[in-house]
Amino acid sequence: MPSVRVPNFDPTTNGLIYPNNWPHQPIRRFALGNVTTLDIGDAANGLCGGMSFTVADLHAAGLQPGDDAQPALGSERYGYIVDRQITSFEDGRLPLRFYRLMSVARPARESQMGAFLGRFGIDRHSRTYVMVHEEWPVIRRKIDGGQLAMIGLVRVVSADPVALSHNHQVLAYGYDLEGTTVVLRICDPNWARQPDVTITFDTADPMGTIQPVWSKPPEIPGSRLECFFTYDYSPLDPAPWRA
Repeated sequence: MPSVRVPNFDPTTNGLIYPNNWPHQPIRRFALGNVTTLDIGDAANGLCGGMSFTVADLHAAGLQPGDDAQPALGSERYGYIVDRQITSFEDGRLPLRFYRLMSVARPARESQMGAFLGRFGIDRHSRTYVMVHEEWPVIRRKIDGGQLAMIGLVRVVSADPVALSHNHQVLAYGYDLEGTTVVLRICDPNWARQPDVTITFDTADPMGTIQPVWSKPPEIPGSRLECFFTYDYSPLDPAPWRA
């Protein structure tokens, strides 16, 4: 069974020791003159993207996150994680990608119309087709090249933009293959330093309907995994961890 891991990465030591559980606090607060303030986001909804980016930044810099407790609000490390959360949104492109893959209009199985429109760059593919035909090959190339792969987990099918908060961001550091079955090894901010978080799926029939299996959802209400995709990441120097 072929197994590939990103060199020198182990979620039990490279992952942050604290889970993705933050108090209510605006992610960004802007002063509107001397009149009032405008609050953007809420850390209590999760900082999974910022935590995943921070873990990748530390690994790229050859640093360990250490065993320090969750950074306090207003600290340099907290500010860094928040900044990386915002960066992970890719100026709105990431939420839009989530929203498109959440669409109730996507067919359960790949259709001839979806395949036809795909030739012209119009995405009407099934979620299975997107996972198996488009996203998994990119994830595999990244890991084969020694790179951590950022993964977006679509956990809801809905037309309601408010449901975007149900989705999740993690990173993949390895995979195992057995025939057409793939087991992705995941470093998940919701499960601090746990080595057994996986996503399992079958690539045998990208034109059919494949339900990916996430090893942790039973303990997370409403967390059925519908689809996943990968997105861009560029390392940044994690200066607050050098002190």
